[in-house]
Amino acid sequence: MKKDFTLIGAGIMSATLGVLIKQLIPDASICIYERLNKVGAESSDAWNNAGTGHSAFCELNYTPLRENGEVDISKALKISEQFEISKQLWSFLKENKHLDYKSPFINDIDHMSFVWGEDNINFLKKRYAALTKYGIFKDMTFSEDFKEISDWIPLMMNARDESEMIAATRMAIGTDVNFGAITRGMIEYLQSCEGVEIHLAHEVVDLIERKDHWQIDVKDLENNLEKGIQSDFVFIGAGGGALLLLEKSGIPEGKGYGGFPVSGQFLSCTNPEIVVQHEAKVYGKAASGSPPMSVPHLDTRMLDGKRSLLFGPYAAFSTKFLKEGSYFDLPLSIEAHNVWPMLSAGIHNIDLTKYLIEQVFQSEEDRFKFLQKFYPLAKPKDWKLITAGQRVQIIKKDKAEGGVLKFGTEIVSNENKNLACLLGASPGASTSVSIMINLLEQCFPNEMKSEDWKKKMKTIIPSYGVSLINDPSLCKSIRERTTSILKLEA
Repeated sequence: MKKDFTLIGAGIMSATLGVLIKQLIPDASICIYERLNKVGAESSDAWNNAGTGHSAFCELNYTPLRENGEVDISKALKISEQFEISKQLWSFLKENKHLDYKSPFINDIDHMSFVWGEDNINFLKKRYAALTKYGIFKDMTFSEDFKEISDWIPLMMNARDESEMIAATRMAIGTDVNFGAITRGMIEYLQSCEGVEIHLAHEVVDLIERKDHWQIDVKDLENNLEKGIQSDFVFIGAGGGALLLLEKSGIPEGKGYGGFPVSGQFLSCTNPEIVVQHEAKVYGKAASGSPPMSVPHLDTRMLDGKRSLLFGPYAAFSTKFLKEGSYFDLPLSIEAHNVWPMLSAGIHNIDLTKYLIEQVFQSEEDRFKFLQKFYPLAKPKDWKLITAGQRVQIIKKDKAEGGVLKFGTEIVSNENKNLACLLGASPGASTSVSIMINLLEQCFPNEMKSEDWKKKMKTIIPSYGVSLINDPSLCKSIRERTTSILKLEA
């Protein structure tokens, strides 16, 4: 049994894995190393992500249209179930006073999809019909009625022509999540546990696999000192920095992976009188060729205890893999094993390249016109542009195409099951619990099948081992429970 764990990166993934390890192996020793001097300051930080509890209630990119004209809802069902699993862990921690944050880290907020034009309305109707066949989406409502939609989102409907063809779906049980707050709360809990150490301003610079352990070289950035440590198990959860560390590990399973960085910007409303007029997360349809994280949305957010209103994102490009990273990250990630996959992926994604170029060079006027499609009365003086987080999409070796650009996340583990690396981005934080459970099932297959661990997992995640998609009554009871514990009153 592995007892000595090293987790690289103090974001929501490492925090989640650390919590699960401590519940399953109480006497485990855990060291978390973070290159910044703050916990959850990169992708997990509230200002660096959309803060949407990604449950596929409103994100139209999770339900693509098939060639036969039907809507593919398989990804939406999976993501929705995964978010329910995340809420179960957070409820477990809250109920046991392991997650005692001063301000709420999760708030109820309507999740809505909003479209215009006949083709888009027909798509939304099909999507609604397909999703509401399942209990996990049964609370969704659909409307083409101008007055009803105006009651839902008055700010977006003011000054809009009543003859305009529009439609919307609404899920009142949506959420706004401060993933930075959840991360810091879980890390605080871990710090209170015996055998857990958190090392901020410490950068892992090298990993070498030995016969029965990993040799890890760590640099203390404040004191400019290097030290070597040993560990039974290593998790690379360093967000955009994970790819470079995976390459340094030298495991053969990491060959053929590359990364494509995409950054984002948002317009933030500076007028409190406007902020209070909108209370929903409203997602539209993404532009052709754009990455999933570029789906436009007008969002009510709770940031640092204050209500905010954001619109975006606007895609940008940087060679950094982290917001606080280096412009040399992308060039340094290119090695012999991933040159062809990266070039092939670029050739197969000309539309994405074109979209990013257009986004980078668009004028402030064009950027604002995009907001006015959602909020017709928007005025430039009430908004300011802010830079959000940095994401690195996966480029993976592919026999047929040479290399493919993948959206989502992927766990790469070695043959000895003593190292695991998380690559990729959205929906990421919302599904962090399922992702880390998947990691445990990959790297601790026998233990996760044991009655002891299964019993512990059922205590933490009551639905563990049962499909919430196929069991609507269980889904309903689980939701009622987490809603009560997390104080969500839709």
